[in-house]
Amino acid sequence: MSDFVPPAAHLDRTSPGGAARPRGNPARDPRRESRSGGKARRLADGREIIYFDVDPAQVREAVDTRELPPQAPASELRRDPLTGEWVAIAAHRQSRTYKPPAELCPLCPSSPGRPTEIPESTYDVVVFENQFPSFAQGIPGDESTVDGMPMVPSAPATGRCEVVCFTSDHNSSFSALSAAQARAVVDVWADRTAALAETPGVEQVFCFENRGEEIGVTLHHPHGQIYGYPFVTPKTGKMLRVAEEYLNLHGRHVQGDVLAAERAAGRRVVVDSEHWTAYVPAAARWPVEVHVVPHRKVPDIAALTDAERDDFAVTYLDVLRRLDGLYDGPLPYIAAWHQAPVRVGRELSWLRMEIFSVRRSADKLKYLAGSESGMGVWINDVTPEQIADRLR
Repeated sequence: MSDFVPPAAHLDRTSPGGAARPRGNPARDPRRESRSGGKARRLADGREIIYFDVDPAQVREAVDTRELPPQAPASELRRDPLTGEWVAIAAHRQSRTYKPPAELCPLCPSSPGRPTEIPESTYDVVVFENQFPSFAQGIPGDESTVDGMPMVPSAPATGRCEVVCFTSDHNSSFSALSAAQARAVVDVWADRTAALAETPGVEQVFCFENRGEEIGVTLHHPHGQIYGYPFVTPKTGKMLRVAEEYLNLHGRHVQGDVLAAERAAGRRVVVDSEHWTAYVPAAARWPVEVHVVPHRKVPDIAALTDAERDDFAVTYLDVLRRLDGLYDGPLPYIAAWHQAPVRVGRELSWLRMEIFSVRRSADKLKYLAGSESGMGVWINDVTPEQIADRLR
């Protein structure tokens, strides 16, 4: 099967060799007010910060008093000529903050004499542009090739990267949030999904959370990230091709059939609520892996109804707390939202959340060694049924 790519209208296909390129680099990042009542301000270096408050009357006027140099992101995209996949080169990220002590956490609210990334003294949920982005607006440079090699096109890594702080409590976690707090985060994900979809150059929006040092987390404050990619990601492209083939053969969406079959069998279902089902997939790659899928086919978080958002908050917290109970302690995990691309394949997409962990036992981790890293062939040391039994 050939790789799924957006239509030519969203790509420059005039480059040497006809390589598909990300869309062009916009001149600036226009200021946007949040869709759901978030209050947008600017940090000392010009980055946007948006406060999402439970109380809409909350005033946010604190000023960032730090002396920061202007943002000068320099990320570059290069296309691998053997796989056709884009790679982001972001060497400036080597200097990002690395495992600071709690008293120096940049994601905690500011306090007298200690300004942080969040100028206010408290907050509910806050979003701000990443200080060390992999993708950003206004990156200088033009589309080109690497060392004159026509099969290796390059381009500015246009897009946007945001940080989402789930709570001002440094010692908390997503699983410790109340249902109301979790629902507030869902609304923020929806707001930012819609906003980034309108950001110049963005073709796909990815909301995710990395938790635990075993995953590679360098800041322990409860937070997630949102990437606005300038292309449809390889994994999404592959899933869209599979969904299209299945639809052509059976006249139905593959995720819908999988969901119905998992609910009917019940063998791997962990939580089954009014609007969502959480199950361990039958071909799970990771030693701990759960998919949380809405019963209604929707393309992205922004398309969820209020009832679906309410139900997701309760269901997701249930799943996270079960995960933390597996080994009597916080489970390292990645939580990843699979959403439809901005402009293509939306009718083939079915929203879902995936949560997976590298922990395969209380004292052992799953490493992506030769087969997984070298050939992309996954070998799981635990059966999906065993994990589902333990989570239930």
